[in-house]
Amino acid sequence: MRIRRTLGGKPRTGSWGSSARAVRRKWWHLGRFRPPAVSRREAVSEEELLQRVEAVLFMAREPLSSRKLARFADLADGTQARSLVRILNRKYDTCGCAFRVEEVAGGFQLRTRAQFADWLRRLGHGIRPVRLSAPALETLAVVAYRQPVLRAEVEAIRGVQCAEILKQLMAADLVRIAGRSDELGRPYLYGTTRRFLEVFGLRSLDQLPPANIFREEENDFSSNDREEEASAGLPEAGTPPPTEARG
Repeated sequence: MRIRRTLGGKPRTGSWGSSARAVRRKWWHLGRFRPPAVSRREAVSEEELLQRVEAVLFMAREPLSSRKLARFADLADGTQARSLVRILNRKYDTCGCAFRVEEVAGGFQLRTRAQFADWLRRLGHGIRPVRLSAPALETLAVVAYRQPVLRAEVEAIRGVQCAEILKQLMAADLVRIAGRSDELGRPYLYGTTRRFLEVFGLRSLDQLPPANIFREEENDFSSNDREEEASAGLPEAGTPPPTEARG
């Protein structure tokens, strides 16, 4: 009989064979001899991952960020989700599918292509297009380009009262209260919503067209009007009518 010490330091008796087995058992429980676990994600094929992403996007009611898409589809991270979305779009474009994954409002959404919009309206139960009056569209444009903006600033730019129109835009979930100003009375600041990006198909506000484009178009329209008036023999705006000579 031999006396030996175990990992705990207490002397125990027994044969060397049984002590070796005890040591191996102890180290096994400590994780030293445990075989590396095979990752579940590594065993899944790319085709199955694409099917997961496609299924999640098909059932989602709103755009999903890359992190949410990765969590719902059990992917490694958002980078893998974005790469799989690119692969899906290449397949859709190659096969000529009527839909593709679009990046809107900071997320990904499965959408039909724009050329089929007229056909889909015949279903009657699709998403109704947002219809805005000219004053509402002007107010929304001011908020989009100047946000966060005060109501007084919007009214100063448009030259009319905008309280009721802002309420209508908020009811349509296109405009929201973005905070309060530090000015006297702490009035509300207004900004656009995520639905605004979805309706206009924008990834972010950075995709808004530059404001100087509208100024250039306005100048072009004004110059064209002046040319038409000159060719028709009409006096230019602001020019007094000619007076008849009296003898």
